[in-house]
Amino acid sequence: MILFSKHSYNRTIKLFNLRTFSFLQLIKKTIIFLLNNLIGGVIMWTRSEVKEKGKESFKRNYWMSVIVAFIYSLFFASATYSASRNQGEVESQLSGEAANNPDFGLVLLVVLGILGVVLLVLKLIDLFVFNPLEVGCNRFFLVNQDTNAQLPEVLYAFKNNYINSVLGLFIRDIVIAIGCICFIIPGLILSYSYRMVPYILADNPSVSPIEALKTSRAMMKGQKWNCFVYDLSFIGWYILSACTLGILAVFYVNPYKYNSNAELYRRIKG
Repeated sequence: MILFSKHSYNRTIKLFNLRTFSFLQLIKKTIIFLLNNLIGGVIMWTRSEVKEKGKESFKRNYWMSVIVAFIYSLFFASATYSASRNQGEVESQLSGEAANNPDFGLVLLVVLGILGVVLLVLKLIDLFVFNPLEVGCNRFFLVNQDTNAQLPEVLYAFKNNYINSVLGLFIRDIVIAIGCICFIIPGLILSYSYRMVPYILADNPSVSPIEALKTSRAMMKGQKWNCFVYDLSFIGWYILSACTLGILAVFYVNPYKYNSNAELYRRIKG
C-alpha cells in the first residue's frame, strides 16, 4: 500500500507538472501572438501628426466635413437605435400579453414573426444601403486629405463595384461578430484587424472583398495597440461632447475624428 501510494503520488506530481508546463507554454504563445499582432510592427506615424493633418483637412473643408460626418453618424446611430427600440417594444408587449392573454403562445408566435420581418428588413437595409454608404463616407474623407471633397463622394460605392462594398463589409461584420461571440477580446482584436476594409474599398473598389480583408489584416499587423491608444486620445473630446448633448460632436469632434481616421489609413498604407 505504501509503494502504491508513493507511485500514485509521483504519477500525480508528473501529471501536474506536465499540465502546468502546457499551460505556461499556452500563455507564452498567447503573449507572443499578442505582441506580434498588437505592437510588433514598424510604426511610421505619430498620433500628433495624424491628428494635426486630420484637423487641417477638416478646417479647410469645414461644412462639407460636418455634413458628411453627420450623415455617417446619423445612419449608423439610427440603425442601432431602431434595432434596440424594436427589441424593447417587443419585450414590453410580450410581458403584458403573458399576464393578460390566455392565448399567449399564439400571440408570441405572431410577435416573433413580426420581429423577424422587421429585423430582416433592417439587416437588408444595412447590407445594401449602409455598407456602401460607409465606404462612400470614408471615400469622402480620403479625398478630403488632398483637396476639398464634395458631397457626391458619399455615393461613390453605389457607382463603383457596388457589390464589393456590400460583400466586403458584410463579411467583415460576420467575422467580428463571431469573434465577439467567442469572447470580447478576440472580437476587439478582429475589429482592429479589419478596421481598414472600408478605406481599402473606397481607395480601390476593384479589390475583391476577401482581398480587402486580407490587406487590412496585413496592414494592421503590429499596429493595433497604437491605433487603440490613438482612439483613446479622443475620449476627452467625447466627454465634452456628452456635456454639450452631442452638439460639439456634430460640429467638431466627429468630422475631426473621421478626417484623422482617413489620414491614419494613409499613413499606415505608406
